[in-house]
Amino acid sequence: MTPLIDGLQYANWSEKIFRQMRAGGVDAVHVTITYHETFRETVLQIEKWNRWFERFPDLIFQGFSADDIRLARETGRTAIFFGSQNPSCIEDDIGLVEVLHRLGLRFMQLTYNNQSLLATGCYEAGDGGLTRMGREVVAEMNRVGMVVDMSHSGERSTLEAIAHSTRPIAITHANPASWHKALRNKSDTVLRALAESGGMLGFSVYPHHLQGGSACTLESFCTMIARTAGQMGIDRIGIGTDLCQDQPDSVVEWMRVGRWTRKIDYGEGSAAAPGFPPMPEWFHDNRDFGRIAGGLKAAGLSDADIAAVMGGNWMRFMADSFGPAKG
Repeated sequence: MTPLIDGLQYANWSEKIFRQMRAGGVDAVHVTITYHETFRETVLQIEKWNRWFERFPDLIFQGFSADDIRLARETGRTAIFFGSQNPSCIEDDIGLVEVLHRLGLRFMQLTYNNQSLLATGCYEAGDGGLTRMGREVVAEMNRVGMVVDMSHSGERSTLEAIAHSTRPIAITHANPASWHKALRNKSDTVLRALAESGGMLGFSVYPHHLQGGSACTLESFCTMIARTAGQMGIDRIGIGTDLCQDQPDSVVEWMRVGRWTRKIDYGEGSAAAPGFPPMPEWFHDNRDFGRIAGGLKAAGLSDADIAAVMGGNWMRFMADSFGPAKG
């Protein structure tokens, strides 16, 4: 059977959520372990995960390669793959890319919303593209087998990352801007370049990225996926929910503000203090993936295409991406 894989979550992890993953049949999840944390702080997050793996070995374990997804299916558990939503974890030291890869980091965004040492985030007024260090870090990520993730990056930076990377990149959690215009959603130009390079797009259910926000219907979401499959090809798309289950609103402030400002970064054009919007009624937690699969069926996708979107494509991409570069 084809695995069920989520391309990104940032939940307030607990035994409850791990059991919901099992109830929903989720075989693998790319989890955010760090945003603005330094290298040492990121190691502390890994240590925290080690304790969860120790406490709940019948539910979860750390994934390092795509073979661990098969192991997860065979043993009725969920493989957890680590990722970072910002390059703060490598500080200004390219050598930490390999160190973190050895500790299990398999995805790293070149930016969050701001300018980083590597590239430009999608909230900046101008986009200078990849920096000198950015080009070197992309090459190092290619070498060791860490996926370049451009989910929060500006357009020029994303296109340059696609062009510069010798291995396909991912946009793990975003939607087409043509469906819903948001700073984080991606243009047709980006989606075309991503598909042509063999990259992957994970569709987000985070309300700020949805047409109609929290009121977005399952039909609208799945019709958008079907349309994007026609644009990018069925093999280039998957799910990346950006599920932030059980997180307090204070976490949104950390995500957006980090250490770079003393003021509240409202983000997404909102005039209100940052907080998590209500999830759409058809997706609240890991037990709801079956609803998306049902919606894709109603949108006209075949069983084989649904299986590809729900995990088969991520499985292939991870198998090609997590090992060292060949040749």
